Amino acid sequence: MKTLFASLLMSLFPFFGNAAEKLAVGASIPDVTCNDQDGKPVSLAKEGAKGYLLVYFYPKADTPGCKAQGCSLRDGWADLQKAGVNVLGVSLDDEKSQKAFREKYSFPFRLLADKEKKAVTEAFGVKHFTRLVATRSAFLFKDGKCVYADHDGHTSDQAQLILDFLKSGKK
Repeated sequence: MKTLFASLLMSLFPFFGNAAEKLAVGASIPDVTCNDQDGKPVSLAKEGAKGYLLVYFYPKADTPGCKAQGCSLRDGWADLQKAGVNVLGVSLDDEKSQKAFREKYSFPFRLLADKEKKAVTEAFGVKHFTRLVATRSAFLFKDGKCVYADHDGHTSDQAQLILDFLKSGKK
């Protein structure tokens, strides 16, 4: 029902999202670059070329669900690192907001500011409403290929879902 409603909304009001196809399992990591919270350019293709890379999208820095999602990954950081998972968070916030969010909650991973060009959200097929907030999603890559795609995204259990996936042997 949720998907039907979202599809109907998108068709009636195209300004509520973008038309890119959602990145699927088996796809290569998009070759896009975006600044992190410190203004340093990050090439996603380069970051995800070797090992595991989790790229997660969230609507807005320092909002309740986004805080829960980021804190889940922060709290699971030691286990994610043991599993060899690097993490990048992405939202349509600017660098200043990303930096404040990262510092406030002591996130050990970088946050990307996809505010200007929206190149990352569009390359991943992540919808963004009124070009202000991205929808929650998560993608896990191994050696540059998507091995897990969560198009609905999760909040307080994001880290555990990734760890459970890795333990399942489906990787």
